[in-house]
Amino acid sequence: MNLRTPLLTALLCLPLFACGERPQTNSASTDTRLGQKVREATDDARKKLAESNISVSSSDGTKVEISPKGDLLINATPVALNDSQRALVLQYRQQMLGVAEAGIDVGVQGANLGVRAASEALKGIFSGNTDQIEERVNAEAAKIEASASKICDQLPALLATQQQLAATIPEFAPYAKMDQGDIDECRDGHVTLR
Repeated sequence: MNLRTPLLTALLCLPLFACGERPQTNSASTDTRLGQKVREATDDARKKLAESNISVSSSDGTKVEISPKGDLLINATPVALNDSQRALVLQYRQQMLGVAEAGIDVGVQGANLGVRAASEALKGIFSGNTDQIEERVNAEAAKIEASASKICDQLPALLATQQQLAATIPEFAPYAKMDQGDIDECRDGHVTLR
């Protein structure tokens, strides 16, 4: 999983595509039209994540993947695993999926915020009432920031599992690149898992 782009920068860039979209009037959904489109695309991404191998980064170009069944593949060659090792690989995979899905959710929230912020700004311009726009948008942005911090909250467990994998499966050790610095950077507003 490579998440090298600062999280907040990504959240701010995504809403730029929302200009001109109008919020949906269906009260059953809190997604804007853009948010719905993003959610549909991310639902497809979630399905692919669940059904496909997940790549684990490496610095030397070696292709390291974890299959949905818990196979650890290095350059498409399965590493021999006992039952407890496979369970640990599956735990690591599930934790990686949790981080990815939390990131997807934050992206959808960011798309919705962008549309709502643009809509609020236009309403304020036409009504002459711009006083509370920034306050409302900042309140929504704070909710997204809280959701983004939940990603960081998942990283210590992911790191602990990665370290267990590296200790238990020597073939995995060279690819266990995450460290406490990654968690610290996430908490400072950046997600940079190697």
